[in-house]
Amino acid sequence: MHGCIVNGENAAGGFGLTAQTAAELFETGVDFITGGNHIFDKRDFASYLESTQRVLRPANYPPGVPGKGTGSFTVDGVTVGVLNLMGRTFMPPVDDPFRVADAAVSTLRERTPIIVVDVHAEATSEKVALARYLDGRVSLVYGTHTHVQTADEHISAEGTAYISDVGMTGPSDGVIGMERTAVLDRFLYGISDRFSVQKTGPRQLCAIVLSVDPATGRALDIKRIFLRDIP
Repeated sequence: MHGCIVNGENAAGGFGLTAQTAAELFETGVDFITGGNHIFDKRDFASYLESTQRVLRPANYPPGVPGKGTGSFTVDGVTVGVLNLMGRTFMPPVDDPFRVADAAVSTLRERTPIIVVDVHAEATSEKVALARYLDGRVSLVYGTHTHVQTADEHISAEGTAYISDVGMTGPSDGVIGMERTAVLDRFLYGISDRFSVQKTGPRQLCAIVLSVDPATGRALDIKRIFLRDIP
């Protein structure tokens, strides 16, 4: 079986996600899309989140927020559970990801032993702590949000794979995907124009490939991918 999950919270021109952009990702072979703190940047996307079964927002947004934080998809007869969480350190205020994860993982494990968790967080310590907390209960905990891939991929003795950040797919020049002038102005002067995506120069692709035992949900292998200088 081969399934593909992407974090698409900034896929629509660098800010948020749209129904059209989600459809384009699905057409390329993506099975499932997770989100983060920018998932609601396009205000009209909330209604799409209510209707889709293939796009998540973090599960620890407060009750009443549109969309879902957990879901699943099936590949070659095997069900893969997906949980999207957001950290609280240096991030917008949300509910406790640890307690939300407890309930979500318990529900997902009733359907499948294979559970993949996207932790969209700024602080590496918070991502590591969530991985330790969920150790042995999920197949993979991977971090998103910082745009910079880390080199700490591993599999625990309990069979849970982990990486602190998968990294960014997009333009290599600029500053983590954004055109440099406005970013430098923000740091140098405290004010700037609105950030815009870097449109020139080489691109990069960051990802991980995970192998899982479909019977137990234990991770068997994790490989990090970083393709640089894509024209």
